[in-house]
Amino acid sequence: MTAPSAPSAASVPGAAERRRVVVRGVVQGVGFRPFVHGLATGLGLAGHVTNTGDGVLAEVEGAPDAVARFCERLAADAPPLAVVESVRHEPLAATGGAGFAIVASRGGGPVRTLVPPDTATCADCLAELADPADRRYRHPFITCTHCGPRFTIVTGLPYDRAHTTMARFPLCADCAREYTDPADRRFHAQPVSCHACGPRLRLVTRSGGEAPAEDPVAAARKLLAAGAVLAVKGLGGYHLACDATDPAAVETLRRRKNRGDKPFALMARDLGDLTGLVRADEPERAALTGPDRPIVLLRRLPGPAGTGPRPADGVAPGSPDLGVLLPYTPVHHLLLGLPGDAPGPRLLVMTSGNLAGEPIVTDDEDALARLGGLADAWLLHDRPIHVPCDDSVVRVLDGEPLILRRSRGHAPLPLTLPVRVPPTLAVGGDLKNAFCLGSGDKAWLSAHIGDMDDLATQRAFERAEEQLESVTGTRPEHLAADLHPGYRSTRWAARRAAGRPVTGVQHHHAHIASAMAEHGLGPAARVIGVAFDGTGHGPDGAVWGGEFLLAGYAGFTRFAHLAYTPLPGGDAAVRLPYRTALSHLRTAGLARETWLPCTEACPPAELDLLEQQLARGVHCVPTSSMGRLFDAVSSLAGVCHRSGYEAQAAVELEAAAVRALRDGRAPQADGYTFRLTPQGAAAGAAYAADPAPLLAAVVRDLRAGTGPGPIAARFHAAVADLVHGVCAAARAEHGLTDVALSGGVFANTLLSSACAARLADDGFTVLRHRRIPPNDGGLALGQLVVAACRGPAAG
Repeated sequence: MTAPSAPSAASVPGAAERRRVVVRGVVQGVGFRPFVHGLATGLGLAGHVTNTGDGVLAEVEGAPDAVARFCERLAADAPPLAVVESVRHEPLAATGGAGFAIVASRGGGPVRTLVPPDTATCADCLAELADPADRRYRHPFITCTHCGPRFTIVTGLPYDRAHTTMARFPLCADCAREYTDPADRRFHAQPVSCHACGPRLRLVTRSGGEAPAEDPVAAARKLLAAGAVLAVKGLGGYHLACDATDPAAVETLRRRKNRGDKPFALMARDLGDLTGLVRADEPERAALTGPDRPIVLLRRLPGPAGTGPRPADGVAPGSPDLGVLLPYTPVHHLLLGLPGDAPGPRLLVMTSGNLAGEPIVTDDEDALARLGGLADAWLLHDRPIHVPCDDSVVRVLDGEPLILRRSRGHAPLPLTLPVRVPPTLAVGGDLKNAFCLGSGDKAWLSAHIGDMDDLATQRAFERAEEQLESVTGTRPEHLAADLHPGYRSTRWAARRAAGRPVTGVQHHHAHIASAMAEHGLGPAARVIGVAFDGTGHGPDGAVWGGEFLLAGYAGFTRFAHLAYTPLPGGDAAVRLPYRTALSHLRTAGLARETWLPCTEACPPAELDLLEQQLARGVHCVPTSSMGRLFDAVSSLAGVCHRSGYEAQAAVELEAAAVRALRDGRAPQADGYTFRLTPQGAAAGAAYAADPAPLLAAVVRDLRAGTGPGPIAARFHAAVADLVHGVCAAARAEHGLTDVALSGGVFANTLLSSACAARLADDGFTVLRHRRIPPNDGGLALGQLVVAACRGPAAG
């Protein structure tokens, strides 16, 4: 395909220079070829540009100074969605000629280019969407070079319409004219379409029939306003939506989805509808309105919600935050209403379209079947989703974004590694699974997969792994997995090894290595690693989770850990925090007095059995988990006794602390401390941190009538003091000054901020996650670099 351009003024053989230029990075699907065309013609250069498996290839010819400026400006002036990793060029013999062409993409050869993530609808497209005079007025699939679907529709490379799920929609004459016009914003925009040639929306009701000829969006809005639950097909899968201000609709969705008390995410029409609901300072607003449009966890504001819509109490019960996102597709904007539309819901619950524990639904027939008991109607369209991709989740931590779930808007962008790795697949963990492919100095984290205890999720894992291999060109020669022998991800790696070496990586070592890699620490670096989470298999057979490691990529030593306490019943203790609280009291030598909240929460018959279980050590694996200590204190203080979702007790304990600190109800108190006890060499760590003094202080406060808020705040401060104290001891004994904080407990911003402040004030360099989740969603990155540095024979 050739785009017309003015003849080059500098194409006389002998007076011109010709260069072959290869640009690598995220340079396909972001308008890079049109950008190159405009840059070359503006500089009076002749030549051509094309997509290849290597990136973007251009040959330019003209005056030497113009050719030099062309090469310099490729990275500096690149389109907004492009990420230029390298620009390499070499001289060629001048051939003469005139004009600059965009030529058909070249397939074949190794794939080295990077696929861009999906991005939110841009301001120009939104203006056209709302303009009655524009031919794309209210077009549900409006897009251009700077926005819309990318990763979720790619079926192959190079990135051209024929290699996307838009291949089934031939361009009409008007769209084809825009597509081939270098001056048009849709020049070579692969997902471009209009009402005449694009995908179609349809509304299907629970009875199986399609809605009348009325606009499907208008009919869907009426259903939402009437309290219905609507399944909405998005970029990377289905959402389940309802009016967030309607308590009955929210409760219906929660009951149908078996959601327990787990918070729902909210989609607001615009920032104005959040006034009075949440704290949204400039960093939060920037996160909400960026091209990735994630769910942003925002602190609730106390008191009335002002003049805007107010979500029902059942949207996020017990949580200190509301998870909020803004519309990122044209369908979302239409559902929430354009100027002049009839009134409708302005706040929508938007939760993943799946049953609890299953992967997000992407296929239309699958949606009608699997969501049949959840939705009252389905807003479908006929553009297939090739790659499932959940919404990303972020929060702002000390003024900067922290990714908690890395998915839409980020996957499959790679991370540049500080160590080189052979072609390797790291399979991650079993909770919040994301796997990682690596080769050379690049690592590709998958989009969020989910919890691996469901067969459908395991199948989704396999499909996603095959797809990421295809778009990255990486064929793993090695595998890395968690040491836990019962992890489904670990068993999958063993089954699929096919003779390839599999390296086992200890869970908390992987967490620390993930933080090190994100911060670009070199292969010889060593840090004090603080890994706090709920569970991780320890080499001694215990459940680890409150760990202080002296770590490099190739290995670690355990410097200190939270003192062991029995975990009665394993998963039962996780679901019922009062069991963990009673176990901690017994270990600390404290009586389980009948008036204590955790004792009152335990049924009498269960209490007797629990005492016998602890006394005999039956089904009581020892644990050093900081996550379980948060659970124990949450129940002991009377905050949460039963967890309906992961980390509920810890989330609500943080909420109680935040409220107490906000209201000035958390004065310091004596006794909230850990006892750091030296251990012998046989113990495997220099120190154990015993929470017995802290637990005794909590009981004294409860006896004195202190409420849960001050206790929660004092507990958080005590854990931060412990982190600082142990790190200071490690520095004194080993001379290390870099501290990496990782593990799911550090998604708690109150704790993370307190730890970082104490450490920084004492001269430590603090490494906290930003682009990679601190929870198990970032585990695979650590497995990848550890396996590479230890070598494939290690395990």
